[in-house]
Amino acid sequence: MNYQETLDYLFTKLPMYQRDGAIAYKQDIGNIIKAAKYLNNPHKKFKSIHIAGTNGKGSVAHMLASVLQEAGYNTGLYTSPHLKDFRERVKINGKMITKQKVIDFVLENKHLFEKLEMSFFEMTVALAFDYFSKEEVDIAIIETGLGGRLDSTNIINPELSIITNIGLDHTNLLGNSIEEIAMEKAGIIKKETAIIIGKEQAETKSLFKKVSAKKNSPLYFADKNPILNTDLKGSYQEENICTTITAIKQLKSLSWNISDKNIKRGLGKVVKNTGILGRWQTLSETPKIICDVGHNEDGIKEIVKQLNKLKYRKLHFVYGTVNDKDSDKILSLLPKDAKYYFCKPNIQRGLSTDDLQREAKKHQLLGDNFNSVSNAIYKAKENQKEEDILFIGGSTFVVAEAL
Repeated sequence: MNYQETLDYLFTKLPMYQRDGAIAYKQDIGNIIKAAKYLNNPHKKFKSIHIAGTNGKGSVAHMLASVLQEAGYNTGLYTSPHLKDFRERVKINGKMITKQKVIDFVLENKHLFEKLEMSFFEMTVALAFDYFSKEEVDIAIIETGLGGRLDSTNIINPELSIITNIGLDHTNLLGNSIEEIAMEKAGIIKKETAIIIGKEQAETKSLFKKVSAKKNSPLYFADKNPILNTDLKGSYQEENICTTITAIKQLKSLSWNISDKNIKRGLGKVVKNTGILGRWQTLSETPKIICDVGHNEDGIKEIVKQLNKLKYRKLHFVYGTVNDKDSDKILSLLPKDAKYYFCKPNIQRGLSTDDLQREAKKHQLLGDNFNSVSNAIYKAKENQKEEDILFIGGSTFVVAEAL
């Protein structure tokens, strides 16, 4: 198998949430426990930080990785989903796992995937843990996929755990209320292991206090005022900076050697050090083209807040989403004076443009339908004047195609 054949196998043979939706979500972590045992429990051979949350967990993961790299630590980073290249999910010191390592792992273990009927996500977690173990990382930042309690990453015993914030997302799997979703995320809190909460929310505060007390785990709410800046754009990153700095303080109390200079340089070089994509990313300065992966209610609120800070003549908005989101709520938040270019991301879960346009009209959002993300972007660029802004978003998959 070459690399492309390996990817084809992974993308077509294994159930994948991004493509298949809820059917690919496992209701227990038995598979990853069995797979890890077969691989000699690689997750027990390196230190880690575990991050869950509705929004911001990817940004916090990359910020922490950048700071730890600046401090001289051999730092693993596991995130999902990827935007351009599958290997974005598994990095050490900002460098993606090699194609050959992916090929070798799949060839050596595909019989195991098939025997256990593993999902795509379970396989990538096994790949990451095996790779980090063999490369002897000092520490790995591990981002959950969905939820926390039943997430495949939840077999690690980290140095500390982080929950960034709680919002309504994946309600078909995690629960229909903030409290229910918070309970799923709280599943990453480990016995006698510090837990950092990125956003103090009235609906979740007592729940997190109760769970952490039961597990004798020190609980810290993130500082509220960011004292440093990051190269990741968007005012919503202020909350993520506070979460990151609070986590670093806890790491320092555990004897990790991280200086103020490391923190400042790490936060200032997140993009350079880690290669993160899709967070208020500028694709063109003149005319201005921006994309962002924010896709749920809270994420869209932050995007709209950020757009409102910008000066422009007209806003062109390339928008697509998936069919298991509460589109009605999200569409009600979008700016009504924009010109919309409705598109369907090229995945099975993509919401049809006819359905999307019909829902959008209820909220006075007007625009045309396009049969692909690329065609929507092409037309938007054609219509965009120099003093206009083009924003691309609504779904991680729309941004992935844009990139």
